[in-house]
Amino acid sequence: MTGRAIVIGGGPAGLMAAEALLQAGVGVDLFDAMPSVGRKFLMAGRGGLNITHSEPLERFLPRYGKAQRQATAWLEAFGPQALRDWVQALGVDTFIGTSGRVFPAEMKAAPLLRAWLHRLRQQGLRIHVRHRWIGWHGARGASFATPSGRVDIAADAIILALGGGSWPQLGSDGAWQALLQEQGIDLAPLEPANCGFDIDWSGHLRERFAGAALKNIAAVFAGERRHGEAIVTENGIEGGLIYAFSAPLREAIKGAGSATLQLDLLPHRKTADITAALAKRGSRSLSSHLKSSLGLDGVKIALLHECLGDDERGDASVIAERLKALPLNLIRPRPMAEAISSAGGVRFGALDAQLMVKSLPGLFCAGEMLDWEAPTGGYLLTASFASGLIAGKGAAAWLQQAS
Repeated sequence: MTGRAIVIGGGPAGLMAAEALLQAGVGVDLFDAMPSVGRKFLMAGRGGLNITHSEPLERFLPRYGKAQRQATAWLEAFGPQALRDWVQALGVDTFIGTSGRVFPAEMKAAPLLRAWLHRLRQQGLRIHVRHRWIGWHGARGASFATPSGRVDIAADAIILALGGGSWPQLGSDGAWQALLQEQGIDLAPLEPANCGFDIDWSGHLRERFAGAALKNIAAVFAGERRHGEAIVTENGIEGGLIYAFSAPLREAIKGAGSATLQLDLLPHRKTADITAALAKRGSRSLSSHLKSSLGLDGVKIALLHECLGDDERGDASVIAERLKALPLNLIRPRPMAEAISSAGGVRFGALDAQLMVKSLPGLFCAGEMLDWEAPTGGYLLTASFASGLIAGKGAAAWLQQAS
């Protein structure tokens, strides 16, 4: 096959797009603004790289919310098991954790990225770092700012995989939005996803318990209940359990100005049992009794006090109800720069099924810069890989047709 393609963005989506092009016989140059590729991927794997999830597809696919139809098409081409097989082919074993999440055997991203980059370079990939995309060059080229000055590159096809707007220090700063808007490409505004939320804590809770972990709890919002863990922060609350609700919470706050998330601090105990235990308090202080009879730690007791009125502290039934459905008033998401990922981006109406921009043939988009979101737990990475594969194959097919 003849033709030359450039991929802009060296995260999982961009690297997967480059691999698909190379396998189709297309020459590929990949450009990244940072000093090395895969920086956000490496950061995501610092605490243990959660590559995908083992749950059945009928539960996996709804995690993509409004983008489920598009994500389903990607994952039919490259789903969770295909991703595990691909990782295995790079010489990295995977295992399923107790939560159903899938991890590399060594739990780290670096060995996987090293093996992948070695294979891509052997296949002919040319990688150019410290090249920040600043605009278009001619009909199908791109211009880059480099330490040595501006560089203009001609190409037959371009794949953009520039990430969203979270973690800008690692390269995903959303600066591409203005360049795409100049071309009339329809974009949904970027918003924080998989993020924490602000709560107007009392000074006591903020000073004493910021950073405290909430373990073995459940959360309920909009009729959905999940178990997990969270962290109380100086400004509010975050953590995996909160991230799972971030999309509906964000939308509720946009519509009503705030959202009430309910926490079950004792998910494995019934309200009646808690009420009975509380009724045996005697002369002990409420905090001492909560700790001795129900095993509550300091941060959970402090949260309860945040939500109890003075006239409710002696009512066992009210306290039991709060422990099972503690109302937290969330007033805003944390800034996007703090979020794990972002929502919004290139709307699917601007793209064909191969992720090519309809108004600009030869230009493809992939990864987090598209208008979709998913919770942590392997869902983000799986779809990012898969969308890169779709865009890469689409670009290869387009080049074949164009030639």
